[in-house]
Amino acid sequence: MKTSTILDEILAQKVTEVRRNSQRTSFAMQQKLAIEQIAAKRGFIKALRSRMEAKQPAVIAEIKKASPSKGLIREDFDAALIARQYAEAGAACLSVLTDEQFFKGSVEYLKQARVACDLPVIRKDFIVDRYQVAEAGAMGADCILLIVAALSPPALRELSQCATDFGLDVLVEVHNEGELDIALAAGFDLIGVNNRNLHNFHTDLETTFRLAERVPDGKLIVTESGISSAADVKRMLSKGIYGFLIGETFMRADNPGDKLRELFA
Repeated sequence: MKTSTILDEILAQKVTEVRRNSQRTSFAMQQKLAIEQIAAKRGFIKALRSRMEAKQPAVIAEIKKASPSKGLIREDFDAALIARQYAEAGAACLSVLTDEQFFKGSVEYLKQARVACDLPVIRKDFIVDRYQVAEAGAMGADCILLIVAALSPPALRELSQCATDFGLDVLVEVHNEGELDIALAAGFDLIGVNNRNLHNFHTDLETTFRLAERVPDGKLIVTESGISSAADVKRMLSKGIYGFLIGETFMRADNPGDKLRELFA
């Protein structure tokens, strides 16, 4: 698959980051810290499954300051406060951007958010190396994101196994039928369908409906990108989609938690 220019740029930056960070803190040290954190994992997939199987909305509420396509999304940014607002509004899990260069995220934001509430947290980043998986475990994440468009099938399986070794759940992200087939063949249980096209950034909610028809029973589906109204939510629920990852719509609101309540009222 030929990736978009921005994705190529991001992935190249990740290789540089891994090289730089591993010189500062070794893989062995990150691995040790990650193993020490296993007992404290909160069960990301478990939190989602309990709601989805009861046919209730399971919201992964995202803490995101900026994005390459939209620029700065939220200037008044307090990760701990936003995490508490999401938890009080009924989110099932949190997603925290840790990419610094393209999303103005931070590892510290993830740590602050996780301390502020009891929700499981996914490290939202572009993971290309086992070092980042160990790093995610060490920082306290409960789950990682793996993007099929960014990884070869062997790399996908290797990083998934690495996550399991550190007690981390995995949300695997797909954008089309070919990527979904790869994710299913690799045995992932939590499938995120990104409605945003990586090539032109066009968003189409039909992507979730189209791919969901190909997902076997027992797998969990999360719709990502483009959910901006209560009508969008109702449309998803009417089609049996109960998992949601929503960021920008919440983050542009004065109170992200109030916006969550509004969409899922």
